[in-house]
Amino acid sequence: MQSYTIGQASRLLGVSPDTVRRWADAGRVTTRRDENGRRLIEGPHLAAFAVEVGQGGQGDEDLTYTSARNAFPGIVTAVKLGDVAAQVEIQAGPHRLVSLLTREAVEELGLEVGVEATARVKSTSVHIDRP
Repeated sequence: MQSYTIGQASRLLGVSPDTVRRWADAGRVTTRRDENGRRLIEGPHLAAFAVEVGQGGQGDEDLTYTSARNAFPGIVTAVKLGDVAAQVEIQAGPHRLVSLLTREAVEELGLEVGVEATARVKSTSVHIDRP
C-alpha cells in the first residue's frame, strides 16, 4: 500500500503542508510516523480525505486551483473493473475526474485506490499517467 508524506499529500490536495499538518493535528486525517520520524498518510485514508476536501470540506482557507496544460495531479479514489472496461475516479484538489479505459490499462498502470495519478484532459477524453 502506498503512503504519502505531508508534502506529497499537500500537493495532491492543493493546499500547503502546514494546512495538512493542522488537519492531522486536529484528527481530520490519520498519520503515522516512519522510521525517520516523518509523518505518513496511507493511500486509502488520503483518498477518502481527498473526496471530503473536494466536496467543500477544506475548512479554513480560500483556495485557488490552476491546471497547467490540462494536467490534474491527484489521488485515485475509486476503481470499478468490468470484464473489458474500467472506470477510474481521481480527486485532484476540488476536481473529481472520471475516466473510462480498458481493464488492461488499469492493471498495467497499477491503478488502485490511494495511488497517485495524473488525469490529462484533452477535449472530451481523460488520459491517466502514473509518476
